[in-house]
Amino acid sequence: MKRLEVSLPGLKMKNPIMPASGCFGFGREYAGLYDLSVLGAAAIKAATVEARFGNPTPRVAETHSGMLNAIGLQNPGVDQIMEKELPFLKSYDLPIVANIAGSTEEDYCEVAEKMSSHPQVSVLELNISCPNVKEGGIQFGTDARTAAALTKRVKAVSSKPVYVKLSPNVANIAEMAIAVEEAGADGISMINTLLGMRIDLKTRKPILANKTGGLSGPAIKPVAIRMIHEVSQAVSIPIIGMGGVSCAEDVIEFMLAGASAVAVGTANFVDPFICPDIISQLPELLEKMNVSHIRELIGGSWRECEVPSLSR
Repeated sequence: MKRLEVSLPGLKMKNPIMPASGCFGFGREYAGLYDLSVLGAAAIKAATVEARFGNPTPRVAETHSGMLNAIGLQNPGVDQIMEKELPFLKSYDLPIVANIAGSTEEDYCEVAEKMSSHPQVSVLELNISCPNVKEGGIQFGTDARTAAALTKRVKAVSSKPVYVKLSPNVANIAEMAIAVEEAGADGISMINTLLGMRIDLKTRKPILANKTGGLSGPAIKPVAIRMIHEVSQAVSIPIIGMGGVSCAEDVIEFMLAGASAVAVGTANFVDPFICPDIISQLPELLEKMNVSHIRELIGGSWRECEVPSLSR
């Protein structure tokens, strides 16, 4: 349906919906449930230079309106992903967002150069915001100059557009966004998880073996909306919004805040059909809002434009 189509650098999407990285694996499990081609795009699990086994267990804890995870970027390594995982997605009409991570700038550049060369990869998602690893990730995502330097190096070796995934665990997220835009980022994805903790009342110790983990789910949605609203007015590159999305109305809210596309994360674990369900519900919601094309909503909460009356 053309009224749902959106175009971002490197991503021509039939609709603005994609599963978020870390909540979709490499698509195999979900392919057994629905046709992946209905998705606007898909962000696959993070790739690192070498295989990572992740953090010790327990690595997941439920919270009110969300969950904590400390998976630790578990993955089989970039070479295995390119050889065994990406070819599986070839049969689907599906732009692929390849999330990349590392412990050093050299790691990021090696993974970026390899992944961007694969024909199934449409864009890279530079993960500088994972709070669950001892080295890398977040160390690049909390300082604007460091983030900009890494972005510039990755852009130099990547043959595909680069989106930078920002952390909410910073004092000034707009400053981070401006820095990576000036360094050449083609887009931004935000927000990653908030750092949190749960304590077991019986043992009086943190539930997660890693002690802290990333908080996701509906609990963080207001934070995501506020940050996207702020960042979208500070930069000119598009935003893939995420953080607590669980229904079609949430998608509309994220786009009104300033997102050009929306990623669904934790909700996939609750309902594996959530992405196709949201996509199917969007046209009726646009009708009720008297919106002819979904892209009209982007930044609608702060752009000067006439608001159409709601249909009854």
